Amino acid sequence: MLHLNPMWILDSLLVGFAATLGTMFIHGLVVHTVIMQVRRNLQRGWLGARLWANMTFIGGTTLLMLVGHILEVVLWAFVFELCGAIAGFSAALFCSAGNYTTVGAGGAVLSPQWRLLGPFEAAAGLLMFGTSTALIFAVIQRLIQARLGETERK
Repeated sequence: MLHLNPMWILDSLLVGFAATLGTMFIHGLVVHTVIMQVRRNLQRGWLGARLWANMTFIGGTTLLMLVGHILEVVLWAFVFELCGAIAGFSAALFCSAGNYTTVGAGGAVLSPQWRLLGPFEAAAGLLMFGTSTALIFAVIQRLIQARLGETERK
């Protein structure tokens, strides 16, 4: 059985917390961008009434959220590499993608003193996917309200 220095656990907790805050920051920027854009486009009358405009906006929102998730996976991969938790950026990226999506990393395994980062990233990924789903749902609801509100007034 492998015995680790208790300070390594504290290091993992601190690094995991910092990386989670970075994940939340990236996601917050993406969410803010979508919210401001939907508000602006509704005020200008570009959204709500036209089906293709609504579908394009929903598709763009989904793609932007995906880009946010990819940036978050890359952030974690950089953290793994900076800590020396896994050798090589490509292995770190593969491991990060597996952790973030909770699929699992397959053959890529974090070094023993940094293994706690895996569950940290998985929790952050679950939260961010939930936030993305909620935001996309809220955008769709808002567009439905705008479309039905316009139809009912006519």
